[in-house]
Amino acid sequence: MRTTGLSLSLSLALLCLLRTEAEDLGAVGLDKSKIAGKWHIVALASDSESYLQKKNELKMAMATIAVLGEGNLKVSFAIPTPEGCKKSEMILQATGILGEYYSSERGNKTVQVVDTDGKTYAVIFASRVKDGRTLHMLRLYSRTREVSPKITTLFKKLAREKSFTEEMIRMLPSQEECSLDEA
Repeated sequence: MRTTGLSLSLSLALLCLLRTEAEDLGAVGLDKSKIAGKWHIVALASDSESYLQKKNELKMAMATIAVLGEGNLKVSFAIPTPEGCKKSEMILQATGILGEYYSSERGNKTVQVVDTDGKTYAVIFASRVKDGRTLHMLRLYSRTREVSPKITTLFKKLAREKSFTEEMIRMLPSQEECSLDEA
C-alpha cells in the first residue's frame, strides 16, 4: 500500500534527528529526549510517481517518537488519506552508529539530516529502493503546524540543491481531523 511506504519513510526520517544532535553534543553524549514527542510533517519533495500523482491531495501528517531501551525508537504516525486517517507504528533498531537507525520492513531505507536547529525544525533526506528504482524524498518537520518564512525558504532551497523541481515540492496544508492521541 502506498501510504504504508510513505509512513515508513516518514518515520525513518524523523530518526535522523538523533544523528544531528549527536554531532552537536559531541563527546558529552546524545540527549535522545530532544527528539521525543510530537512532530508535524509540514512539507515534502519527492521524485516518486505515486507522490507526484497525489501530492495535491496530501495534508500535514503527524508523528510521535518514543525512546525505548537499547537505543531503539518507537515511531507512531497519523497520516490523512482520502480513505481516512491511517495510523501506524514501528520499532526502529539502533545500528551501533550514534544517531543511525534501521528498518528492513518493505526494503532498506536510508535517511540523513540535511539541516536542523535540534529544537523546532528538521529537514530530512530519505531514499529507498522500490521495484528496482531508488526513490528520494525531502521532508520538513516542525514542532508546530506553521514554520517561519525563513525555514520555508531554506527547505525550498535545499530541495532545489537535491535536484527537486518546483512541481515536486509541496507545502502541506494543516488539518485537524487526523492526529495521534496523547497518552
